[in-house]
Amino acid sequence: MKEIDARTVQEKLDQGESLNIIDVREAEEVAAGKIPEADHIPLGLIEFRENELDKNKEYIMVCRSGGRSGKATQYLESRGYNVTNMRGGMLDWEGSVQ
Repeated sequence: MKEIDARTVQEKLDQGESLNIIDVREAEEVAAGKIPEADHIPLGLIEFRENELDKNKEYIMVCRSGGRSGKATQYLESRGYNVTNMRGGMLDWEGSVQ
């Protein structure tokens, strides 16, 4: 499983890179703040909404600490998607939130 740390994600965004970020936390967690560029697909809905994702794009998966996003990364990777887990999750995120 590929991983990336929160600081590297922040640096890429600061440099103007366009990233496809998927936040897999529950709705109440996301309501408390998410990375502005992130789309929200709760972990429990990943298998039902994976058709919304493009296998030709790269995705960064995010959750609170990296555990749930790791599960989502492994699942999507097994289905042929190009995914990377953000290690440390939102606990390590120091960038802006919305």
